[in-house]
Amino acid sequence: MSSDMPALYGPEYQALRESVSALAQKKIAPFAQDVDENSRYPQEAADALQSAGLAAAHVPVEFGGQGADALAAVIIIEEVARVCGASSLIPAVNKLGSIPLMIAGNNEQKKKYLTQLAAGNGFSYCLSESEAGSDAAAMKTKAVKDGDSWIISGSKKWISNAGVSQFYTVLASTDASKGAKGISAFIVEKSDAGVSFGSHEKKMGFRGSPTREVYFDNVKINDDRRLGEVGSGFSLAMKTLDHTRITIAAQALGIAQGAFDVAKKYAHERQQFGKPIFNFQAVQFMLADMAMQIEAARQLTYAAAVKSERAESDLTFFSAASKCFATDVAMKVTTDAVQVLGGYGYVSDYPVERMMRDAKLTQIYEGTNQIQRVVMARNLDSLTN
Repeated sequence: MSSDMPALYGPEYQALRESVSALAQKKIAPFAQDVDENSRYPQEAADALQSAGLAAAHVPVEFGGQGADALAAVIIIEEVARVCGASSLIPAVNKLGSIPLMIAGNNEQKKKYLTQLAAGNGFSYCLSESEAGSDAAAMKTKAVKDGDSWIISGSKKWISNAGVSQFYTVLASTDASKGAKGISAFIVEKSDAGVSFGSHEKKMGFRGSPTREVYFDNVKINDDRRLGEVGSGFSLAMKTLDHTRITIAAQALGIAQGAFDVAKKYAHERQQFGKPIFNFQAVQFMLADMAMQIEAARQLTYAAAVKSERAESDLTFFSAASKCFATDVAMKVTTDAVQVLGGYGYVSDYPVERMMRDAKLTQIYEGTNQIQRVVMARNLDSLTN
């Protein structure tokens, strides 16, 4: 960890946290249960975040965004996830979809698309396929050169906010004989002829964020929609995930904190045997462990965010570690929160059962936690002590 890490915890970050927390409590939390129960997109959250400049705060100021650094983006996602996991996917997915553009796009592409993203037009990311999940390089979606254009055909699976977002970063094979080195990245617009969407997946959690297949039926786009060099797409995808796994860690951190908040409050209020259940050591130990795990996850996630901002050499390890650790913590903490509430934790009168269902997905998407451990093992030599 860098020696100047304490500078990260300056007043500007605390002010941001307090501002986002207030907005989340007032304009997002009241709708969270309804969003979950009815599997509907959290439009109230989208409107509130957009009005506050938080839906895509990472977009540089020159393109109409807030120019938020990686730590600020983490805090925004964390505080929104604290009350509604599905709503936190709005800034998280916008960052995921647009990071390839920010890394590899030219100025004309950035001006066209980042400006529209800052204005409220969502950006999703299309990497996974039905038979190419963890093994992303095995993708079948292809892009064939046609003069100054490309024709994209195939489909993408598990796409967050599909149908809501206006823009999609699409990874497609441009030369199957080259494997991972034959994959390229493109920007596809929702309005492009041949783009369509599958039905909404019926999910355990994050029900307010639509997850759908995206179909590309000979979608013809100009070469100016290509991001980076032909064949650089897979490398770009991996670089993107180095930066965006941290947003999943932030999401998990917020979910865990939200569940802990509910459990702690309940433990002080719930009376059994003539006293609050917090007075029983068994409950105290559970809450102590939850708080300890959350704070450890927070420190690791924030450290990873700093490394993302600085593009440090051990970013790959830290992004995978933060995602893996924070999401495992979220699953443990939310499960324990349900236990602290007992029967009330198992019903929707309290949000912890929703938080537990949401937490499960964080261990799976943007690379399962088993894949994260593979990534960490391959990058052990990047660590310096």
